[in-house]
This record gives sequence, structure tokens and C-alpha cells, in this order.
Amino acid sequence: MERQKTTFSILILLGITHMFNDTLQNMVQAVYPMIKDSLALNFSQIGIITLVYQMSSSIFQPIIGAYTDRKPQPYSLPIGMLFTMSGILALAFASDFVHVLIAVFVAGVGSSVFHPEASRLAHIASGGKHGLAQSIFQVGGNFGGSLGPLLAALFIAPYGRQNIGWFAIFALICIMFMLYISRWYKGILLRFNMNPETKHTNTAQSLQPLGSQRKTIFTLGILLVLIFSKYVYMASLTSYYTFYLIEKFGITIKQSQLYLFAFLFAVALGTFFGGPIGDRFGRKYVIWFSILGTAPFALLMPHVGLAGTCMLSIVIGLILSSAFSAILVYAQELVPGKEGLIGGLFFGLAFGIAGIASAIFGKIADTHGIEYVYHIAAFMPLLGLIAGFLPNLKRR
Repeated sequence: MERQKTTFSILILLGITHMFNDTLQNMVQAVYPMIKDSLALNFSQIGIITLVYQMSSSIFQPIIGAYTDRKPQPYSLPIGMLFTMSGILALAFASDFVHVLIAVFVAGVGSSVFHPEASRLAHIASGGKHGLAQSIFQVGGNFGGSLGPLLAALFIAPYGRQNIGWFAIFALICIMFMLYISRWYKGILLRFNMNPETKHTNTAQSLQPLGSQRKTIFTLGILLVLIFSKYVYMASLTSYYTFYLIEKFGITIKQSQLYLFAFLFAVALGTFFGGPIGDRFGRKYVIWFSILGTAPFALLMPHVGLAGTCMLSIVIGLILSSAFSAILVYAQELVPGKEGLIGGLFFGLAFGIAGIASAIFGKIADTHGIEYVYHIAAFMPLLGLIAGFLPNLKRR
């Protein structure tokens, strides 16, 4: 694709739509305590719900990303939001465990459709400032993720799970923004396709390999292990943090949602700074510090009181979240010309790992107690040591 100037208006709109998308998506996990109480579910069933949701959010992403690399779909963003809106409405009125599974599956499909193409759009609109572009895109999603629990605490917990249906209005507003982005994207594609000589030249340049195939596969393997360590630990915080706080410290559901909001807001801030710092100092060092630097705080958190837990979770959110933008851009630079596939693979792997880890953690919590989950999950950031094997990519 021919390089464009940095289009900040599109990047900001992508960040806003990512915010709306992830606000709605994270409401699924934010209403877990209400679903558990109203339907008399156990932790294992909560883990299965998360598994179904995360798997539908992940399995289709690499497939959709590979397809849109070959055949871009300008209107895939609003289509994805229609799936998300349908899932949220179904979740509001789900009357049993099976209906909850169907609702979260449909919502997850919406995420699968949205993320690969939106990530590639951020790459196109970046004008070469890939880390900055991904940070703007990612911070919107993380900020939206932090809003999910806050809105659930303020507008759903006091009045009942059915009130989540009102947030379908967010989806309709988001679709309006997405239609504007889709028209801009369609114009870019038309201009690109009308110039075959430029298309041929730029495609050849974009697919120029950065190193040997063996080195590329080895490096991608390291990145996937790092994603594994990051999202296994993140799953313990996003899926079970409220339960942990309620059980260990005896706080209310509303209070636990506010603590979860503080953690997720810190995640949003860390994401914003991770990309530009990677552009300036190198993505390898951001990745290394982000994951390994989380380890001492994660190991300490199960042994402190409520205030200490809150403060440590904020520090963990700030440090750990800076990794994803750097990892994604590093991988896209490693395999140029496959932005949709790489975006789908890494987003999909992140969601899939989180789903499987949540299911396992749910079983562990039923067997050994929720506190035990945090004692074992705390060791995952130590895998950040392998980031030292990442090569320093040279700019082409």
C-alpha cells in the first residue's frame, strides 16, 4: 500500500471506535458477578463463559486478517459492531447458562471482525509512525475497557443486568463513526487500485524480507511466548480481580468494579506511552521492560492489604500494558505487507490465551480458592526474560 501522510483524524476516530467497541466488549466480564448471582453459577461456569467468549473473539481473527490482506473490506468495521450490539442485547435478557454462552459468542464474533481490519487501518493512516498510530488505536480500546466496569458499577449493578441493553445506543453511535472511516478507506483503495504501476512498485517494496525465514519464525515464536505470558497474567486480573477483592477484603460489588476501573485505566495510560517510546528508543527494550518489569510487583501483590493491592495493580497495569503496541508493530515490521494477518493473529492469540487461562483459573479457584490463583499467576511475567533474544530490527 502506498504510504500516506499521518492522518490523525482517522487515527483518532479509530481510537474512538475502539473505545466504544471495547467498552461494550468489557461489559461482558464486568457483569460476571451479577450473572453468577442471578443464574447461580460457579467459578468453573464463569471460566467456560470466558472461554467461549474469548475463543469466538480469537479463532476467526487470523482468518479474517489473512482474507482482508488479499481482499480489503472497507465496511467490515460497522458489520463487526452489529455483531457486538446483538451479543450485548442477548446478554441483557439471557435466562440461563446456554443463552449466556450464545450471547457472548455473538459478541466475540464482533470483536473478531473489528480488530484485524482496524489494526491495518491504523497502520495505513500512520504515515510511517507505526508505534504512535498503534498507541492511539490501542489506548482507545484500553480506555474503553476501563469504562466497561465503571459504567457497570454506576448504571447496571444498582438496577439489574437488563440495563446493559441500553448500551446498544453506544453501538449505534459507533457505527456512524465507522461508516465515515469506511468511506475514507474505500477512497484510499480506489486511488490505490487506479494506479497499477504504483501498486506494483509499493507492493514489491513492502514485501521485502527483513531477514532469513528461520530467523523470522524464531523471532515470531519469542513474541508469541511473550504474548502468552502477558495475557495469562492479565486474565487473572480482568476475569477474577473483582472476585478476589470481594472474597479477600469483603468489599461490595460496586467497590470492586471501581478498583477494576482503576487498574484498567492504568492499562490505558501505559498503552498510550508504550508505542511512542518504542518508536524513539526501540521496541525490543519496551517489550523487555514491560513484561519482565511487572514480575516483582506481581509477586508482591498477593501478600499486601487492600490499599497495597490497589496501588500494585495500578503499577502493574501501567508497566505491563506498554508491551502490546510494541509487540504488534515489531511483528508487523518483521513480516511487512501482512498487517491484517499479523493483527488478527496477535489479537486473536491474546484473546484465545486469555479465554483458556480464565477457564483454567476458574477450575483452580473452585478447587483451591481464588487467592491461590494470584499466587501461581504471579510467576508468568518472569517469562519476559526471553525478550533478550529479540533481534534489533533495522529500519528499511
